Amino acid sequence: MRSNIVLWWIITVFFVIAAAVYTAWSLLDPFHGYIEWVGTVALLFVAFMGAMIAIYLRKTYRAQGGELPEDVLTSDIDDGDPEVGEFAPWSWWPLVLGASATVFLTGLAVGHFLLPIGVALFVVAIVGWVYEYYRGNFAR
Repeated sequence: MRSNIVLWWIITVFFVIAAAVYTAWSLLDPFHGYIEWVGTVALLFVAFMGAMIAIYLRKTYRAQGGELPEDVLTSDIDDGDPEVGEFAPWSWWPLVLGASATVFLTGLAVGHFLLPIGVALFVVAIVGWVYEYYRGNFAR
């Protein structure tokens, strides 16, 4: 993570220098001779966003207490393997949920008569996904 922090600070410095060069170049232009504010402000905002990401990564790095196991070259895969929850390995409900979103968005683009069909499919998919462990092979 330390290398990411350094990389974002390098990006920030680069865009600050680019903004200064852009401003000087626009002042030296014989046809205009004034600061072109849109490009200057845009480059400074990009530098500001790079600095925000670098500061966030630095605070995160300090809060986690050093290097993560994923960043240490000598660590094993299991060192940084947290418990993330229980997921159904053969669930078809996410596919039905995606199909309902497709029908709903197609209804927005093509014809409004598909909107209630998409909403109905969405409700069925959500209920099926939530209650899939209550019946069938995976019932508890």
